Amino acid sequence: MQRLLMIAGTALLAVTAQASAEGDPAKGEKVFKKCAACHAVGESAKNKVGPQLNGVVGAPWGRIEGYKYSKNLVELSDGKVWDEDTLVVYLTKPKDLIPKGKMAFAGLRKEADRDNVIAYLAQFKEDGTTE
Repeated sequence: MQRLLMIAGTALLAVTAQASAEGDPAKGEKVFKKCAACHAVGESAKNKVGPQLNGVVGAPWGRIEGYKYSKNLVELSDGKVWDEDTLVVYLTKPKDLIPKGKMAFAGLRKEADRDNVIAYLAQFKEDGTTE
């Protein structure tokens, strides 16, 4: 029952939280500083406490080879993709999407911050380039 409620809550968040492709990458770069202690982007990005995030927008869950994802993320990942809607839910409150995940960050409260970070991350291709 608890799992069903969690799934229903996540679905509700996904329906009510809407990602905007209109975020500002420059503002997102500033907000990403909150993420940079654990994640990296760019051509020299390496895994840290969290995986590097090059090419994450539109990518399958758990795709970075060599990074040890939480068992819960792996269990839930079947066919899932980090699309904008999923990223909005995750960036709002990570534990709502992956309850037993490693992510200790509480989330970004402001919708604009989430939209801007997604726009910033969307610039990076899998190899870390932006062009």
